[in-house]
Amino acid sequence: MTEGFGTTKLVPLKDENSVAANILQHVYQALVAKGYDPVAQLTGFVMTGDPTYITSHENARSLICRLQRDEILEELVRSYFSASPAGGQ
Repeated sequence: MTEGFGTTKLVPLKDENSVAANILQHVYQALVAKGYDPVAQLTGFVMTGDPTYITSHENARSLICRLQRDEILEELVRSYFSASPAGGQ
């Protein structure tokens, strides 16, 4: 949806958020299980799009490739602000 001055407002679908959150949780656990630093690995994946940052253990790589990188970033930002003391306000 475009609003004034050519800016675009992205409106995420509520159902997709839970899917992204579940996939990220699963990938996080798979990375930990294999001894990787999940923050570093997920950061590398989001920055480059290179799926080799994510282990194939527990099908984590194929799961995270189902998501677009912007969906992952939106979920991470949403999670960050929902955990902040201000509650995202």
